[in-house]
Amino acid sequence: MRKTLFLAGMLFIQFDSMAQQKMTPELLWQLGRVGGETLSADGKTVIYGVSRYNLAENKSERNLYAAPIEGGPAKQLTSTPGGESGAQVLANGKIGYSLKGQWWEMNADGSNPVQKTSYDGGMQNIRLSPDGKFILFSKEVKVDKVSGKDFHPDLPKSNAQIYTSLNYRHWDTWEDGNYSHVFYAPYNDGQLGEPVDIMAGQPYDCPQMPSGGAEDFIWAPDGKSIVYVCKKKHGTEYAVSTNTDIYQYDLASKQTTNLSDGMAGYDVAPAFSPDGSRLLWLSMAHDGFEADKNDVIVYDLKSAQIHNATKDWDGTAGGATWSKDGKKIFFLAVIKGTEQLLEISLQAKVELTGAKHIRQVTKGQFDVNGIVGEAGNNLVVSRADMNHAAELFTVNLKTGAMQPVTKENESIYNKLSQSKVEERWVNTTDGKKMLVWVIYPPDFDATKKYPTLLYCQGGPQSAVSQFYSFRWNFQLMAAQGYIVVAPNRRGMPGHGVEWNASISKDWGGQPIRDYLSAIDDVAKEPFVDKSRLGAVGASYGGYSVYMLAGVHEKRFKSFIAHDGLFDLRSWYGTTEELWFANWDIGAYWDKANAKSYEQFNPSNLVASWTSPIMIVQGGIDFRVGIEQGLQAFQAAQLRGIKSKLLYLPEENHWVLSAQNAIVWQREFFGWLKETL
Repeated sequence: MRKTLFLAGMLFIQFDSMAQQKMTPELLWQLGRVGGETLSADGKTVIYGVSRYNLAENKSERNLYAAPIEGGPAKQLTSTPGGESGAQVLANGKIGYSLKGQWWEMNADGSNPVQKTSYDGGMQNIRLSPDGKFILFSKEVKVDKVSGKDFHPDLPKSNAQIYTSLNYRHWDTWEDGNYSHVFYAPYNDGQLGEPVDIMAGQPYDCPQMPSGGAEDFIWAPDGKSIVYVCKKKHGTEYAVSTNTDIYQYDLASKQTTNLSDGMAGYDVAPAFSPDGSRLLWLSMAHDGFEADKNDVIVYDLKSAQIHNATKDWDGTAGGATWSKDGKKIFFLAVIKGTEQLLEISLQAKVELTGAKHIRQVTKGQFDVNGIVGEAGNNLVVSRADMNHAAELFTVNLKTGAMQPVTKENESIYNKLSQSKVEERWVNTTDGKKMLVWVIYPPDFDATKKYPTLLYCQGGPQSAVSQFYSFRWNFQLMAAQGYIVVAPNRRGMPGHGVEWNASISKDWGGQPIRDYLSAIDDVAKEPFVDKSRLGAVGASYGGYSVYMLAGVHEKRFKSFIAHDGLFDLRSWYGTTEELWFANWDIGAYWDKANAKSYEQFNPSNLVASWTSPIMIVQGGIDFRVGIEQGLQAFQAAQLRGIKSKLLYLPEENHWVLSAQNAIVWQREFFGWLKETL
């Protein structure tokens, strides 16, 4: 009996300790990264991909899986080394997919995988036409002369680069004269006919750089035309404009029509209605404003009439897709610090009604961040929250109820003690109410005092919703013993168009006061150690850290800025997407923008810096160039302020290498432990 009690006690302690495990950087990178691909023809199975990282080899591997939508164990479909993607259910019941630049097919159960193409140089974003007679893909083609040897063939060893206009580099890549073009070719069971470049000779990209993908060009349901997204501007004109358009290429006539002609801003993400009679896309009204209100546009292909489905709705849309019957449109939107699924009901005559016919389908403390497909009365979506990486769920379209489909990370999360995530509303200095997320350590004890981090979001007009980041991970921060304060400050979507847009030309004004309002409000709590406050952030969040370092009046004991804008004048002179800089800041030689370059320029406030600061800078970040981090570190060092520079020579605005990410997180928490 005593032995039984002893064993039972030991098991209790064992399970209790498992439940109390906390997130670490290494554990975070063990999580599978789930992405939905498509549904089976009968709508009973979802096909999805899972990426897993091997830290020792510093690389990832992605495989395809299938899971029954109504519940049940998942089956791994692929295991060939590489990254399978672009899964497509074919008319013969097989599954087609891309791997290492070629088209593959396998049986529905994953058996008998066969490489069908051997296209020289490889293809990207591959898909078969609905009737299987053509293959669609993108690849880079040489259009412009850029290199020294392009201009001087007798000097083949020259590595010179010669430019006569802007857009000479973008994101993390120098312009080399190559452009991504859309191709199609006759296809017969792996045999390709002569490919046709539908953008032949044009110095434009599709998919859009730097992060466009297969969503930028699609087949019409009848397979007779291709619709694609392109910004047909070049050089300096490209660098100052967001005016992408929606083009339709007819295979028979080889003619291209601009469907969004006259629409000035971003027009992206086209999708055909099931019967092929209508096309939807997302559209912004103003050229140069990359964070403008995103509306859902419906285009009738027969009448060429355009309807704005969200004109009277005070929000910004994303991820729009048609219902199977074509009577509704589903889309995603940030609403009060969460991302939710909404639907638009359409009238029979394609006329669109006002905002009262937009219905929010889901509600809860989570993000619905992707739509996979419709299955009966359910929609399969991707969902995440601050304690859980993305998994696939079903949504009941009548009730909004959600049920998990995949559980790739369940074994890890079952052993983790979760953080409490609290919604808090704070009064701002101009009399508004601001949502602030407060994330507590998993073993939070209100009788103790905790060091607290103010998280400053980038963008600047991106949301602090229930996202799950693999770098700026709130679960990981809280697990190290920190309370995290994440405000929905001015400039974020989800609180109306005016709130979202108000940050432009006011970077160092009300948004910075919003940050101080948030930390001051939370710091009133007895469990917050006011002597151990820190501020951290990247991009505009890094800018915010630099600004706060000069105006915080000794609130913060430590700072961390990643790829932040330190000196606006030199930033304007080196960043690549000038449309963003022009809209939000403006040129430094224009006196109308003097306030931004004088009052809102962090480099002008260095004399007021007093607290330790760690600076992180990517070496191939062309959005916020290397000079920004180096200037900030040099200023701190010359002022005698305790400081550290973490330089990542081969990382861009993000940290993509697994081992670099672990270094980043170890240095991040090491700095906080040392200074906070």
